[in-house]
Amino acid sequence: MSRTTRKIIVAVIGIAIVITLAFTLKKNVQYDRGASENYSLDKQSEKIKDGIMVFCYHRVLKNTLGVNIAKTLSTNSQLHDFEVPINQFESQMKFLHDHHIKVISGNQMVKMTNSKKPIKGKYAVLTFDDIDRSTIDNAIPVMKKYNFPFTTFIITGNTGEYREGTKLATWNQIHYAKRMAGNLMTVGLHTNNMHYLTKSLVPIFDLKQNYHKFTKDFTVSRKVMRKEMHYYANSFAYPYGGGTTQTNDFLHTQHLDWIATLDSGIVQNNSHERSNLQYTPRMIINNNSWPSIAEWFNKK
Repeated sequence: MSRTTRKIIVAVIGIAIVITLAFTLKKNVQYDRGASENYSLDKQSEKIKDGIMVFCYHRVLKNTLGVNIAKTLSTNSQLHDFEVPINQFESQMKFLHDHHIKVISGNQMVKMTNSKKPIKGKYAVLTFDDIDRSTIDNAIPVMKKYNFPFTTFIITGNTGEYREGTKLATWNQIHYAKRMAGNLMTVGLHTNNMHYLTKSLVPIFDLKQNYHKFTKDFTVSRKVMRKEMHYYANSFAYPYGGGTTQTNDFLHTQHLDWIATLDSGIVQNNSHERSNLQYTPRMIINNNSWPSIAEWFNKK
């Protein structure tokens, strides 16, 4: 068998594996959505002139043959709604830079909303759920180029595992990312081991009987984070976009500065209203949502 023939066989097998994985990924469509089906900024938020928009990324993938074939053949949400090609991500970061958008950290957002001064101007906060290798390999170098701060929400009990179409980063890889990004990178919690759905596609922590499991899971996630990152995480992102009244009430007692959701909207604050960081809206970034996001930043 010639070398060329072997290369062709290996390539075909590789493509077949990617296609198979694409078809077998678990679909989490209805609970990974924001407030709008196409993820665009809602009409009410479009009218807001000043505020902070929190971006939510999941995967930043290279434009490889395997990825493009999988996206073409699969309807899985992870490959369409929650993936941004690296060239588009680079373009989006360049847009923020070229339009002089103030990209701030989550901690800066907290300080701004806790002050009694109304927010003037438009700001962006960058966040990444799950932290897989694509965040480390593809996204962080681009943000370093522009000196943009960002927050990564970590599933502390699932690091290094393959799930929902991606290989999550190991703790060693996360440590490497932190050394590479330095103070630009902040870490938050994304549960320890409750980032999954029931057979009926219901988030496991939404079930009333699992409330105490959720509180214990949160405690474990904080301990793991402190052990691994030597950091007392002050932010939490709900898997699948949001929780229940019970889980919300519990989290409000845990001295968290902000709780991230997947509801569309703009963070605002003024001297007469309480900040909405205890249920922080975020914009899922993809092909559908980006035009409305760019339009909002362009509006004076």
